[in-house]
Amino acid sequence: MLHNPDQPHGLVPVVAAIIGNAMIMVIKFAGFFISGSSALFSEAIHSVADTLNQIFLLVGIKKSLRRADKDYAYGYGQERFFWALISACCIFFLGAGITIYNGINALIHPEKLEINFIAYAILAVSFLVESFTFYIAWKELRSDGPGKKLKLLLKEGDPTTIAVLFEDGVALIGVTAAFVGILLTNTTGKYYWDAVSSIFIGLMLGVMALILINKNRGFLIKKSIPDEVKEKIIEILQSDPVIEKVLDFKSAVIDINQFRVKCEVELNGPALLQEILGGSTLHKEFEEVNNDFEEFKKFFVDYADRVPRVVGRKIDQLEKKIKSEVPGSVHIDIEIN
Repeated sequence: MLHNPDQPHGLVPVVAAIIGNAMIMVIKFAGFFISGSSALFSEAIHSVADTLNQIFLLVGIKKSLRRADKDYAYGYGQERFFWALISACCIFFLGAGITIYNGINALIHPEKLEINFIAYAILAVSFLVESFTFYIAWKELRSDGPGKKLKLLLKEGDPTTIAVLFEDGVALIGVTAAFVGILLTNTTGKYYWDAVSSIFIGLMLGVMALILINKNRGFLIKKSIPDEVKEKIIEILQSDPVIEKVLDFKSAVIDINQFRVKCEVELNGPALLQEILGGSTLHKEFEEVNNDFEEFKKFFVDYADRVPRVVGRKIDQLEKKIKSEVPGSVHIDIEIN
């Protein structure tokens, strides 16, 4: 399945995650009030954080779709990365912070829990819902890079989709941890198992948040395009006889699967001369000049007028070729050294 080009990247998994997390957030809180479980409270806070974070991701997607204008000539694509960064920070401070605090507090001040089948049923429903939203995010990520290895997908994929994938993956582990904590507390009578599972959930959220923060930081400080894409563009440039070599190459990701490229090239003099002359051997021009200084000046004025036009046309041709063969290269600036 390929990604639908008319549909913004990450939209489906984000919307599905918002609906799913909002639903299980309510039932987790209900389970906490019934049982008093610290782990279940941590899971409820986890779902609150996930729901808010995914709303931030949705805001980022919507804002990133705005067209370029005079203030932002390259568009608003990086809004997606900014809001994903805000989301990751919320995971760290709200999700991880409150969850770890609650777990430590439960260790220091243990309280008797009222655990019954309702708590287990809530966790089971939560696991099913989180599994479904995780699957949607996974399918979206795979559709963006069919055939690519998972490591490469996680490195180059849409950070919005990856955020949902990570959040739902950690949520599945968290639900399992909460289940184990409640089960051990219920069977052993030791209330610290519930608190320990709460702290474990918080630590997982913290690690995930740091990973997402670092990923979005890379995009916001103008992350370069993958090496294989860079090599492809340089190959296209150097395959043209007029281009002697590429001296400098800079790139920046400006949105999902969209980037800008700036490079300096050195021209091949003889090949450029052939482009300018258009197949002429200069014999006719030589005969027209015939030791006439005024005709000689006219020839050079015409020649000098043709040079920038031929160079400009050649650069336009190269830019069109790159855009055609390398999807995503939406802004290309080729400068002559």
